[in-house]
Amino acid sequence: MKLFAVATAAAFTLAMSTSAFAQGLTVGVSWSNFQEERWKTDEAAIIAALDAAGASYLSADAQSSSSKQLSDVESLIAQGVDVLIILAQDAQAIGPAVQAAADEGIPVVGYDRLIEDPRAFYLTFDNVEVGRMQARAVFAAQPTGRYVMIKGSPTDPNADFLRAGQQEILQAAIDAGDITIVAEAYTDAWLPANAQRNMEQILTAQDNGVDAVVASNDGTAGGVVAALTAQGMDGIPVSGQDGDHAALNRVANGTQTVSVWKDSRALGYAAGEIAVALAGGAAMADIDNAASWTSPAGTELTAYFLAPIPVTADNLSVVVDAGWITLEALCQGVSNGPAPCN
Repeated sequence: MKLFAVATAAAFTLAMSTSAFAQGLTVGVSWSNFQEERWKTDEAAIIAALDAAGASYLSADAQSSSSKQLSDVESLIAQGVDVLIILAQDAQAIGPAVQAAADEGIPVVGYDRLIEDPRAFYLTFDNVEVGRMQARAVFAAQPTGRYVMIKGSPTDPNADFLRAGQQEILQAAIDAGDITIVAEAYTDAWLPANAQRNMEQILTAQDNGVDAVVASNDGTAGGVVAALTAQGMDGIPVSGQDGDHAALNRVANGTQTVSVWKDSRALGYAAGEIAVALAGGAAMADIDNAASWTSPAGTELTAYFLAPIPVTADNLSVVVDAGWITLEALCQGVSNGPAPCN
């Protein structure tokens, strides 16, 4: 059975029980920035869940603007949506949007990124564990030396969740003096160009004295690899996440060590079904797999965390077998690479 089918088995069960009252429901989705590769996959899965339940889909793209996202949510509410799925551009700035939804009795699903409000159901992968997986893979490849930490957006709580997990894995080696973190930087809006610029500046400041890079997603990893390649340093350990096709190809080519795969088909499908259930009157605590979770700021939320999978040269076949990427796309330009690219 494919991984996607396993991950969404519970979701299909929920769909069967909610489809009767989903007819006529409209689910509004506010995207922070729809230009990133992975959100198109998430969207397709959300729409598949809504189609299965008989609900309609309406969306808006904030284009990396927190102020536009507030306007987008207002517009979605004005258009009569019954529930909102929000991928927050800025965890703090999104507060008025949640309040506006609450004033209209509209449930909110905080999608993939934390919204610090107990009225928003929190659906994501375990991002602290993603950070641990990233650091484990880089540390296994380079257990000593000079590390750079390329973090995510400073307005996204996931950036700090990831960084905390990374530190857990590296702390003992840092304390022993085996690893030195020579630089770290946030990446505004998670943009690869910003990550590349940060990495270029770090390489200049360190006179290229870098042995490994823990980058927090595949987009930032792409920027890092571009900066390293320009200096003839491609091939040193670099981490990422999301299972972007370009990143998986880099893993096959040996320029990226790991991409922690978060099957966003499962996340999107779950979001669609949870949204339909909440719009139909289900309590957050009654959602399948939901549990109480306390944020680092002390806010008690109802959350559902999916499990990620680290993909390295040792298990690249897993993403092909799951239908996430074709063999041709994975192995493009690869010669004598790891299985299945050999």
